[in-house]
Amino acid sequence: MKNSKFNESFWFTNSKNTFLLRFCREIIGKAFSEGQASVRNSTQTRCIKLLVFLFLTTSCGNNASSRPSQKPAPPEAAIAVGANRTEEYLPLIRDKRVGIVANPTSIIFRDNNNRNYTHLVDSLVSRGVNVRKVFAPEHGFRGTADAGEKIKDGKDPKTGLSVISLYGKNRKPGAEQLADIDVVIFDLQDVGVRFYTYISTLHYVMEACAENDKPLIVLDRPNPNGHFVDGPVLNPEYKSFVGMHPIPVAHGMTIGEYARMINGEKWLTKGIQCRLQVVSCDNYTKDMPYDLPIKPSPNLPNAQAVNLYPSLCFFEGTNVSEGRGTEKQFQVYGSPHLPESEYDYYFTPRPNFGAKNPEHNGVLCRGEDLSRAERLNRLELKWLIKAYNNTANKDDFFNNFFVKLAGTEVLQQQIEAGMPEAKIRNSWKKGLEMFRKVRAKYLLYEES
Repeated sequence: MKNSKFNESFWFTNSKNTFLLRFCREIIGKAFSEGQASVRNSTQTRCIKLLVFLFLTTSCGNNASSRPSQKPAPPEAAIAVGANRTEEYLPLIRDKRVGIVANPTSIIFRDNNNRNYTHLVDSLVSRGVNVRKVFAPEHGFRGTADAGEKIKDGKDPKTGLSVISLYGKNRKPGAEQLADIDVVIFDLQDVGVRFYTYISTLHYVMEACAENDKPLIVLDRPNPNGHFVDGPVLNPEYKSFVGMHPIPVAHGMTIGEYARMINGEKWLTKGIQCRLQVVSCDNYTKDMPYDLPIKPSPNLPNAQAVNLYPSLCFFEGTNVSEGRGTEKQFQVYGSPHLPESEYDYYFTPRPNFGAKNPEHNGVLCRGEDLSRAERLNRLELKWLIKAYNNTANKDDFFNNFFVKLAGTEVLQQQIEAGMPEAKIRNSWKKGLEMFRKVRAKYLLYEES
């Protein structure tokens, strides 16, 4: 132990290590003083091994200040959502009366891990921004309403601000509701699907802003399904609030890019355009997986549900449940009309948060659990076709809502005719090619 000086200078940086070092030295000293060679040798060996182990463990741990170390590789730059780029939009709303279209996903992150955040409205109010009112989309400002449930005007208990519903008696802000507003901010987390109604709300907000000469600032957020474009393109004959524009089911655009398309293609009434500014995301490309820190609506609880949503939402136009009333919304599907011989997964829908009266409430359903399915890179039809083919009474399978979701009557006709999936998909090809050409003009982010 004559060469223990280096070890002491290192280990004395930690009180626990100091105790162990002194303990070992005392044992070794005692062994030497007693002249017990065998004890001395074995004890010395054990202590040296212990010190070496602690040295190696600590050198891989948190004592960076006490040892030389290589600089860690810089982490990949975190995605900065539009709301976090305050330097871009705070100057635009300074000394202005502000209206905000918002819901629980309208957040500003406080760290790079996307775990700590503040609601956009709360943040702006705390900064002294003159926020006059909030406009709420489907599910409401605080996000507690069922899908399709009408939302009433009211007041936000936290801020005292007036909350104007855009999913109740009106879908578009009225002139009187914008009269005391100088600028509107739109910040909702979309999931990149035509029948997800936030882009329909975007359309009507843009239209109201254009009609009333109010500038609109869209704070952009990544599209968790931005890595693919797929599905039948909507026929304008079937335009509705779950499909307003001639786009495919999965459009592969962020909500900021989509706003640019609405404006550029003059899809607003009479071809009017609004004064639009998009605050884009930083460090984002379309092929990046993006797990939402807050569920965008009550029945999309996780990344798996969001990814399966473009495919499984078609079941809303059938007599098959897509998992509402369970803990696996949009991750399972099933029905009491599907046979045991083909399906071995069972669930029973019950009223829960976001589904007060789910399809087949209290009835045992047979189907499939897709909660562990691989991430999809396209819209899948196989589960829909399989369910139709295995339903005994096919006349009761589809309901009137299916055509609105599909945006065309052709898909239902193809499935009923027994057309193979590959042939159905091939029928979308021309429409998708035309859409991609239009879409390319409005993209803000790279894609593979």
